[in-house]
Amino acid sequence: MARGNVHRYGTTRRIDGGIEARTKRGSIGRGWWSKELISAMEEVADKGRLTRGRAYARTGQVISMRLEPGSAVAEVQGSQLTPFTTVVRVRTLDEDTVNELVDLVRSSPGMLARLAAGILPEELGSLLLPRRAGELDFDCTCPDDGWPCKHAAAVAYLLAEHVDEQPLAVLTLRGIDIATLIGGVDEAESADDAAAEEDFYGDHIELPELPAERFRPALEDLDPMLLRRALRAGGTDEAVVIRGINDLEDLYRRMR
Repeated sequence: MARGNVHRYGTTRRIDGGIEARTKRGSIGRGWWSKELISAMEEVADKGRLTRGRAYARTGQVISMRLEPGSAVAEVQGSQLTPFTTVVRVRTLDEDTVNELVDLVRSSPGMLARLAAGILPEELGSLLLPRRAGELDFDCTCPDDGWPCKHAAAVAYLLAEHVDEQPLAVLTLRGIDIATLIGGVDEAESADDAAAEEDFYGDHIELPELPAERFRPALEDLDPMLLRRALRAGGTDEAVVIRGINDLEDLYRRMR
């Protein structure tokens, strides 16, 4: 903490039994999703406050944290007698984006099974990560007017570690319930099945154009000498052999 801030807000009150970050050195966050969440925060936040936030996360200053649609709400012990209420907000998805999410899951083989198994595919990152302005916000009852303050930064880092353990928490932050998502995919597939049943004989199905086969005259693949030898070996008269070959050539031309 900077000297000016100590004078202004007082010394941090240390506590026992708080939530401590598992990583004590270096970057926090092991998995792809946690790293991307931290990257999104670091793009908009003051580096000095993030450093102090990591220290808060590692020394267990966060007393409790709960996830709910659109936010992670925590109690963080700072310099005052009572803990601060700190919130990391992630904007919930609108209806159009939820529909895009359902369509993407439907069109990706095996993705629904991975979600049901608790795995959050990275392919969903374009829709689930807070990339755009205003999708990520911080709030705290502390007197520090920084954005984020060190208390909110500490919560954000612990949230990233939580995502390492439970990747589907990203869905909760975005306001998506896994059961609702799976149900939406099932409903969409049922609608497709119903449409297919209404057109049982495929009268309205648009079929692709038939491939155009390159024509190759059969005579180009034939060797008349082989036929001549076979007929001559059986004692056929040469005049009959010639007539037979000519008849075959005429037949192939008619077939063409």
